[in-house]
Amino acid sequence: MEQKNKKKISTQTIIKLLLAVVLLGLSAFLLKGDVWTFWTWWLLAGVMGFAAMPVTGRLFWRFEDKGWIFSKVLAIAATGFLTWFLTAIRLIPFNALTCAAVTILCAVICFFLLRKESKEKTECFPVDRISLIYWEELLFFLAFLMWTYLAGFRPAAYGTEKFMDYGFMEAMMRSTTLPARDLWYSEGHINYYYGGQYFAVFLTKLSHTKVELTYNLMRTFVAGLAFAMPFSLVYQMMSDRMKGQQKSEKVIKGLPFAAGFTAGTAVSIAGNMHYVIYAQIIPLIEKLTGKEVSSYWFPDATRYIGYNPYREEDRTIHEFPCYSFVLGDLHAHVVNIMFVLLVIALLYVWLRGVRKKTVPVETSMKDGKFWKEQLLMPHLLVISVLLGMFQWTNFWDFVIYYVVTLGTVLFANIIRFQGKIKKIIVVTFAQMAEIYLLAYLVILPFTLQFDTMVDGIGIAKYHSYFYQLLVLWGLPAVLTITFVISILWEKLRGMEHKSLYRLMKAIRTADLFAIIMGLCAIGLVVIPEFVYVRDIYENGNARANTMFKLTYQAYIMFALTMGYGIYRLLAVSRQKVFKIISGICLFFLIWTVGYFGKSVDSWFGKVLNPSGYQGLYALGYLDTDFSEDVSAIQWLKENIKGAPVVLEANGDSYSRYECVSAA
Repeated sequence: MEQKNKKKISTQTIIKLLLAVVLLGLSAFLLKGDVWTFWTWWLLAGVMGFAAMPVTGRLFWRFEDKGWIFSKVLAIAATGFLTWFLTAIRLIPFNALTCAAVTILCAVICFFLLRKESKEKTECFPVDRISLIYWEELLFFLAFLMWTYLAGFRPAAYGTEKFMDYGFMEAMMRSTTLPARDLWYSEGHINYYYGGQYFAVFLTKLSHTKVELTYNLMRTFVAGLAFAMPFSLVYQMMSDRMKGQQKSEKVIKGLPFAAGFTAGTAVSIAGNMHYVIYAQIIPLIEKLTGKEVSSYWFPDATRYIGYNPYREEDRTIHEFPCYSFVLGDLHAHVVNIMFVLLVIALLYVWLRGVRKKTVPVETSMKDGKFWKEQLLMPHLLVISVLLGMFQWTNFWDFVIYYVVTLGTVLFANIIRFQGKIKKIIVVTFAQMAEIYLLAYLVILPFTLQFDTMVDGIGIAKYHSYFYQLLVLWGLPAVLTITFVISILWEKLRGMEHKSLYRLMKAIRTADLFAIIMGLCAIGLVVIPEFVYVRDIYENGNARANTMFKLTYQAYIMFALTMGYGIYRLLAVSRQKVFKIISGICLFFLIWTVGYFGKSVDSWFGKVLNPSGYQGLYALGYLDTDFSEDVSAIQWLKENIKGAPVVLEANGDSYSRYECVSAA
């Protein structure tokens, strides 16, 4: 029997090695000369993540994979943010040497922490879950490779707002101080949330690669993580929920993988129901009734409220990750996806840990030890720094996830303090004040030099049609509401003395966290119907930016909730109606993935023919669109030192009038 098991293990190992070799060969075949830069970034992320495992393993010690995928992002956030901070306060110059020095310093600190953990016999590496690590790494590599290959069919950093994103990267690459000089405003420095582009430049300098290639590679890197990170989180949530369930071993092992894969798909490559209705169902009805079949352009799913029907006074935006990854703009909200997912995962692992440590009723709030325990929680301290960082990468995410953190902390404290209202309020207020203060302090080098473009809060004069809200967010909202009702149905039926504390305590952590995410997502969809942030889009697009940024994060939280909630209802719920609804939701969620195929075909062309791959070089458009200028631009890039302002003729934004300065 033992020999058979060894033979089976050996066969599985050989198959895994062969699969890895095949994938490496496939990447070399598809990406051609770009594969070296691709491999460099993949290996760099892996090495940085491995070095950071002594920290990540402690934070995620309740995860089966010890936070393996999240370790890559935590390492990038820690080293990149520390480098920026030291540069912003003028202690070090921003160059490749200092980026490497800070990274090595962080790795050394992690090494000494590892030695300490070894003496304490604390395991921070998932040594007993190597198979899970293999599949997570495989999924990340595949998603990263797929998006990189697709980007090579349309690599030009030209069109939409790419000149700004690429120009920011070029400006920072040439600058040794931060913020870099504004490429379009000679009197000042970049006055924008440039943190996303900064991290792209940080990794570019650290890997000794070129912006011309890494502009595209950064967005595909984030897209790959947008699949792998939800997989890891929802896999763990489902594993936690299935413990103790009377199911077969295959079901227990298979459900977490299915839930995680669905969550990764929902975040990274799925669309919304607008595609299903307007690109599939309505054209089919028109075809069957003999009418002219309507055409469908993939941005329609992001420009629906205020555009169909058209309303001059209220045009809005409601984008989502798949659209961003296809379009190719390297905006703040896109890069910040990986940091947002890290915060969400940290909130879950924190909630899972602290809710088991119920604080005795007799514990006095005057006790110093009590407050030390409440205010020095490692997860909340790390989340505080990340939220502070959001004020520089994408301020909207700071506001959104501060509120999500508040909800999680409040729910946890209701359980921990056994419903004692005074303690719940005081401790929650103290913890949130601490988070805000720390977040405010760590980002001061940015905020002291930043002039906000926000002009207060306005009351929404116009509102979305209800059917449009249902088209865009009805599917995840129905699943979320069904999930909440099913949990209440399960827990309240057999509860003699009903109270919020007893209800919270009875709900499993994974279920509770899914409820928090789902309800927060619904709230983000509802808010723009009542208020909006006043900014430069006041005339005709007043709600656009508010709806855009809030519902973008709502989409991510909805996707995570659906990935978990669907399989949780199918596997655990005893009510057939809940199983039926979740099955229907899964069917339509899979259908929305067709948006990915439609958008890829529309934007990138015939991607099944590898000969059409153009490469990742982002400035290739200069040869075709600005052939008369390309030699001069190349000469300027090679011969002009520093970051001087380029004077060009005045003209339309993001057009040929900015091609020299952007490049």
